[in-house]
Amino acid sequence: MSMDRQPLSVSELNNHIKGLLERDSRLAEVCVRGELSNYKIYPSGHHYFTLKDSESSLKCVMFKSSAVKLRFRPDSGMSVTAFGRVSVYPRDGAYQLYCSALMPEGAGDLQLAFEQLKEKLAGEGLFDRSHKKPLPAFPEKIAVITSPAGAAVHDMIRILGRRWPMTRVLLLPVRVQGTEAPAEIAGAIRYANEFELADLIITGRGGGSIEDLWAFNDERVARAIYASRIPVISAVGHEPDVTIADYVADARASTPSNAAEIAVPDCGKIREALESLGIRSCQAMTGKLSALSDRLAALAGKRVLTDPLAHIENRRMELDRVRDGLAAAGERVLAAKKQDFIRLASMLDAMSPLRVLSRGYAIASAENGKPVKSAKALSEGERLNISFTDGRAGCRVEKIEINS
Repeated sequence: MSMDRQPLSVSELNNHIKGLLERDSRLAEVCVRGELSNYKIYPSGHHYFTLKDSESSLKCVMFKSSAVKLRFRPDSGMSVTAFGRVSVYPRDGAYQLYCSALMPEGAGDLQLAFEQLKEKLAGEGLFDRSHKKPLPAFPEKIAVITSPAGAAVHDMIRILGRRWPMTRVLLLPVRVQGTEAPAEIAGAIRYANEFELADLIITGRGGGSIEDLWAFNDERVARAIYASRIPVISAVGHEPDVTIADYVADARASTPSNAAEIAVPDCGKIREALESLGIRSCQAMTGKLSALSDRLAALAGKRVLTDPLAHIENRRMELDRVRDGLAAAGERVLAAKKQDFIRLASMLDAMSPLRVLSRGYAIASAENGKPVKSAKALSEGERLNISFTDGRAGCRVEKIEINS
């Protein structure tokens, strides 16, 4: 080993190696498959992680300018494909992958982002049925938030005008595709609510790829729909297309044309229903009048109406019969009572002391008026009163004889 060679500083060596790597065209654009590990997002917005397989690992960094383009939320344990360039960070003397894009394995990044946002918002309750507001039956004003240049808006306006021409349609033009679209759609929804422009909102666009419809999978749009006090119908794409906006909205239409059909009733069908109700009402009234007419005719032939006094006379005769019956019953009761009185009087008379006196007997009583029942109660010289049927006499006891 030659000792006269000029030594290099660590920085010089690291920068030399960095130059060698950056001049290698194969390392300038690499595509590496592996599993994310130690994934961290710093306050600066830069993402740091390790990409590994069963035998090796590779340090990686994704700067904020590239990270803001991610459609999904990377996490440790996720299998991805990373795109970028390999270079050396001179301060540490370690080479790493400067990642410009990440693609999840299996499902595409948009589909993964859709599922992640769907799971997040569902967990927060944005899809709950209890939050859904009923649509007005006869909206007076409808705010349509969509692109003014698409065919969808013309279809909606035509159908709304045909089905329910009394409704006033207000178009809030927004972009429905591109990076500016989500902010414009969310802003239009908030604007309609702030100034109470309508009592129903329809937002959506015609069909397209998942990239074309992505504005309606944006979290800002979802939260604006959820916060809307005005009911919202989501009308995005064709029937198979389902977006986050469809889950949050108060009603989902399969197409923009279907949204117009859901939003307002069909005046032709309502007219037919009213005509049918009118006919049924007339038929019911005619039947009712006929029944009342028949009843009136039946009542008109009754004697109570043709000769009102006849009813009273009949009642008078019934009253006379009842009165005669009551009088006869009273006489029968009185006669029976008289017979009972005579019988009882005869019995009482038979037991009367006067009746005994009339047969020649007399009643002896002491001076105090008490009857004398026994000779033993008397004493000689005692004065007695003797009652006869026609008078009374006073006497004195001269002699008392007691029967043995």
